[in-house]
Amino acid sequence: MSMRKLFGTDGIRGVAGKFPLDDTTVRTIGRALSQQFTKKLGRAPRFATGRDTRESGERIERAFQAGAASHGAECKSSGVITTPGVAFVTGKFDFDAGIVISASHNPYKDNGIKIFLPDGKKVGEEVERAIENAVHESNSDEVKIEEIGFDDSMAETFQAEYSKHLISEVEGLSLTGVKIAVDCANGAASDFAPRLFKSLGADVVALHATPDGLNINENCGSLHLEHLQKSVLEENADFGVAFDGDADRALFVDEKGSIVDGDGTLWIMSRFLRDRGGLKNDTVVATVMSNIGLEIALASRGLKLLRTPVGDKYVLDELLKSGSDLGGEQSGHVIFPKESLVGDGMMTALFMLDALRTQGGRFSEMTNGFVRYPQVLVNVHVREKKPFDDVDEIATASKKIEDQLEGEGRLLLRYSGTENLARVMIEGKDQTRIEEQANSLADVIRASLG
Repeated sequence: MSMRKLFGTDGIRGVAGKFPLDDTTVRTIGRALSQQFTKKLGRAPRFATGRDTRESGERIERAFQAGAASHGAECKSSGVITTPGVAFVTGKFDFDAGIVISASHNPYKDNGIKIFLPDGKKVGEEVERAIENAVHESNSDEVKIEEIGFDDSMAETFQAEYSKHLISEVEGLSLTGVKIAVDCANGAASDFAPRLFKSLGADVVALHATPDGLNINENCGSLHLEHLQKSVLEENADFGVAFDGDADRALFVDEKGSIVDGDGTLWIMSRFLRDRGGLKNDTVVATVMSNIGLEIALASRGLKLLRTPVGDKYVLDELLKSGSDLGGEQSGHVIFPKESLVGDGMMTALFMLDALRTQGGRFSEMTNGFVRYPQVLVNVHVREKKPFDDVDEIATASKKIEDQLEGEGRLLLRYSGTENLARVMIEGKDQTRIEEQANSLADVIRASLG
């Protein structure tokens, strides 16, 4: 087997039961992680594990624990819990690492393994490389999953502590008189979220909260907001929230049925935090995909937007580097580094509800001042991915468009990470104008690199 990377920006992902998520490989991963930590700590490590609602989750979790325990690690399962829930348990209960078995917003056939350190950061590249080496050198693993006891005796305690922690972040918040529609994506939030909002007094309408192992993310949750929009309007709800399978992201719907995405969330939270003395450097971190309307709205309040490449990993890196208090992605992945270095959909929802209650009024009013600019995206097939600046025709055409947009729009030119495609994205005030600009630049790219 050729040496290849197993870890992407979000841990290991694949089809459950197939390499690298077959029993043998997962046991090898568990054992290799235990070996790495034993070497570093000079003692047997303690690992917390947890999973979302996929049918393959418990088997993978058991295989991981069997492998880790075969090298002396002590493992405790948190049962079905959100990704940020495992990160919380890891730090709170003095574990050396937390392991999440989830493939986030992917369909049920996929699964994955994410590894967190107690501070909420993902495990370093050195450990990832060591695990990859162990997998590629492994002949076979004699440990049977059944041979080593699976310990989920603390799962209820861990889950209860996590729920308590979430409520403590919004002390004194009462949701009495607020009607909330919640789409749980048949995932890890299915049990937690409705209970959490009810415990604060809300009237809760729960959607897609009956996981059966196969229906996680299926036509529901944060990737399919149409159900939540319909429910908010039919139920006359004040607030709608949708999670993905592992609930590390949240997207919202206001009482009129309009979507409030990650950009809208950053706009609302930036002002809420600043009013409370947060947002100490007046900076919000987002990715290159965030709408220029957000940047313009923030600037109107004297706030700065720092942009990173796409991926919560890059947002977190920039948050830590710049010492900022708020960052996120359009997809609803929002990070409040003072509270946690892991995006937590339920925590974001509580903060949004806190802002709504504090300000009074209706949810739709909270996005006032943020005007989303029209956006157009054109994909162009290319034969090679040459740096755009190295092609004079493309550089000249790009510069011309940027001059035309001057402060009232933006051009983003990038290659797809997986396909031979150049992506032309333009935002500006006039839809017809930006479509013309995008198509003319696409023609130049096609002529030069197509």
